[in-house]
Amino acid sequence: MRFYKLLLINLLIVSFVSCKKMGNTIDADTVEAIDFNYLPTNTTNAVYKHKTYTLSYAEEYEQAEWVAYELDEDDINYTTYDRPFFEVDDEVITGSAHWKNYKNSGYNKGHLCPAGDRKKNFNEYEETFLTSNISPQTYNFNSGIWNRLEQKVRYWAQRYDGIYVVTAGVLEDDLKTIGYEHVAVPKYFYKVVLTKDKKRMIGLLVPHKDSEKSLYSFVVSVDSIEKMTGIDFFPELEDELENELESQSNAKSWKF
Repeated sequence: MRFYKLLLINLLIVSFVSCKKMGNTIDADTVEAIDFNYLPTNTTNAVYKHKTYTLSYAEEYEQAEWVAYELDEDDINYTTYDRPFFEVDDEVITGSAHWKNYKNSGYNKGHLCPAGDRKKNFNEYEETFLTSNISPQTYNFNSGIWNRLEQKVRYWAQRYDGIYVVTAGVLEDDLKTIGYEHVAVPKYFYKVVLTKDKKRMIGLLVPHKDSEKSLYSFVVSVDSIEKMTGIDFFPELEDELENELESQSNAKSWKF
């Protein structure tokens, strides 16, 4: 056993020296970003990891209580792909809601991880068209304020050299439902965003209705979203840093 440990250590040293010679050293911030588990806690015990995003599926509401993913500049481009059909997520053991629940309901299939955030290649783009990654949204909301917020999030990913995103509808009792599987219609949608350097965190809580208001007006503390949802966002942050970032409800450090 000791021999194998020494062998592993030597291999790591050789690898490090080789990378240094080639100018490919990995700095401490990069290592920390690779090791950082950005997933929130869940209330469902039903977490599913896809290739480019992870979700916690709430069977009671037939949608995700959160979808979490990393967003970097190379995820974003202006390639136009053929739009695929939505498909049931076979990974969800209880079965994700069928797209037919949305037919003639008056609601759009609103992406949680947007297709526009996954344009590195077609396979990643296509993966966003799973019904576990959608929530009922009115057309005006989906194409209006929610679309504006999605575009802003992409802007932040480029400006701040990568971000972590957690998003979904707020799932609570007595929500209106659609379809034969009773898919809940949230009254609010949220996004919680953390820059990869862990210097900025922001929460946005948007009522499910059309709005011409500035995105800035929807900024709230992440603490307040946690209280509404029962979810702890970015629990692996050091407690002092987490408390400081999550208690803030201003956006002065963010470019709007």
